[in-house]
Amino acid sequence: MSLGQTIMGLLETQPQHGYDLKRAYDEHFATKRPLAYGQVYATLSRLLKNGMVEVAATEPGAGPERKRYAVTDAGVTDVDQWLNRPESPEPYLQSTLYTKVVLALLTDRSADQILDVQRAEHLRQMRELTRRKVDGDLTDQLICDHALFHLEADLRWLELTTARLSELAEEVRNR
Repeated sequence: MSLGQTIMGLLETQPQHGYDLKRAYDEHFATKRPLAYGQVYATLSRLLKNGMVEVAATEPGAGPERKRYAVTDAGVTDVDQWLNRPESPEPYLQSTLYTKVVLALLTDRSADQILDVQRAEHLRQMRELTRRKVDGDLTDQLICDHALFHLEADLRWLELTTARLSELAEEVRNR
C-alpha cells in the first residue's frame, strides 16, 4: 500500500491534522500494526514539499502549532491515477519454501518433513484467520478472506509438490 496516496485519499474527505490522519489510517487499514506518528509526519512533509498537500490552517495547541493539511489538485490527480492503475500480481517465482525443499533434497534431508511442517503452519494460520473472520466486522472478514485465499493456494502448491517430490528429487540430483 502506498502511504502517500492513502494519506492524500484520506485528506480528500476533509482537511485533517496529522493526528487525525493517523487515527483514520489505523481505523481503516492497520489490522495488526498501527501507523507510527513519525511515518505520518514524514510522509506529510514529503507530500508538502512535492506540492501534493498544503497547509490549510494553523491552529494554536498546547505545544507547537497544529497544522491542518488539505490535498491539492495535483494530489487528487495523483490519487486518481493510483486508484485506477492495476496492481501487478506478485508471482512467487522464487519462494523461500521452494528453496528449502530443494536444499533439503540436495543435502539428503527430509523434504517431506519440511512440507508437512509448513502445511501444519498454514492450517494453523487458516484456523486463526477463520476465528478472526467469524468475530470480525465486514472489513476484517474481507481482509481475512484475502489472506485465506492466498493460504489456500499455498496449500494446493504444498500438495502438488508433495505428490511430485520424487520427480523433483530426481531432477535436482541430475543437475
